[in-house]
Amino acid sequence: MSIPNLLSLLRLVLVPVFAVVFFQPAPDAHRWAVLIYLTAFLTDVADGWIARHFNQITKLGRILDPLADKLMTFTVIICITADGIIPLWAVVVFFLKELTMAIGGYLMYQKLGDVISSNWLGKSATGVFFVVCAALVLFPAIPRPWAVRIISAALVLTVAAFFSYLYQFVKGLEKRKSH
Repeated sequence: MSIPNLLSLLRLVLVPVFAVVFFQPAPDAHRWAVLIYLTAFLTDVADGWIARHFNQITKLGRILDPLADKLMTFTVIICITADGIIPLWAVVVFFLKELTMAIGGYLMYQKLGDVISSNWLGKSATGVFFVVCAALVLFPAIPRPWAVRIISAALVLTVAAFFSYLYQFVKGLEKRKSH
C-alpha cells in the first residue's frame, strides 16, 4: 500500500464525512464542509504528485484515485442539488458522464489490462469543478440563475474532458489492433 493509495483511501473516507457535515444545522456547517472538500482536493493533488514524482503509480491507484475523486464530487453535487442550489439536471448530466467513463474504464481494463491516465483537460476540469462546487457550498444564497450558469460551464468542461478520454480510448484500441 503506497502513500498515494493511502491518500486515495483517505479521500474515500471523507466522502460520507462531507455529506454529514454539509447537512448539519450549525451556521458554519458549509464552511466545515468546504474545508473537508478542500482536504480531499489537496490529497488528490498530493497523491498524484507523489505517485509521479516517486514512481509510485500503481494499477490500484489508477482505479482508487479517480473513484475517490468522482465519489466526492458526486456527493458534493448531490448535496448542493438537495439544498436547492442547482437543478437536478446538473446531477443527471454529471452522473451520466461519470457512468459512461466508468463503463469505458472497465471495458478498457478488460481489453487492455489498464486504464487511461488522467490528462491535462481532465485535471483542469476537476480543478474548475472543485472551485465551482466549493463556491456553491460556501455561498448557497447565490442567485439560482448564476449558480446554473457556473455549474453549466463546469459541466461543459467535464464533458469536453470526457471526449478527450474517449479519443484516448479509441487510440489505445487502434494501437492494440495494429500490434
